[in-house]
Amino acid sequence: MSRPLFLTLADDSWQRAHYAMVVAAGALSLGRDVSIFAGGRSVLALTPDWSGLQGTIADNVLEARGIAGFGELRAAVLDFGATVMACETGLTMAGLVPEDLLEGVMVKGIVSFLELAGDNPLLAL
Repeated sequence: MSRPLFLTLADDSWQRAHYAMVVAAGALSLGRDVSIFAGGRSVLALTPDWSGLQGTIADNVLEARGIAGFGELRAAVLDFGATVMACETGLTMAGLVPEDLLEGVMVKGIVSFLELAGDNPLLAL
């Protein structure tokens, strides 16, 4: 059995958020459990409109190049059952409230994420 995957995001980079969703979707497709913790302004990646992320590339541009768009990847990650957490402090930093997040995203602190991860390694993107 594969070890669960624990990913953290810390900034408002669209490219890092997109790659985190690529990694998460890939791991989920292999049957691995995945948990994602978005801290700081990376919580913007967990809202319906992620255009506040820096360096955003429109999904239709990616799809025209044969690359999965951010919305498609993020939906797959949530649909495949990843545990997705948004940092309480990050929400405040970004000027958001819990109701601004996608359905299925939990608002938690870093301690909750670290407790869930236990002794497993963390991948920071």
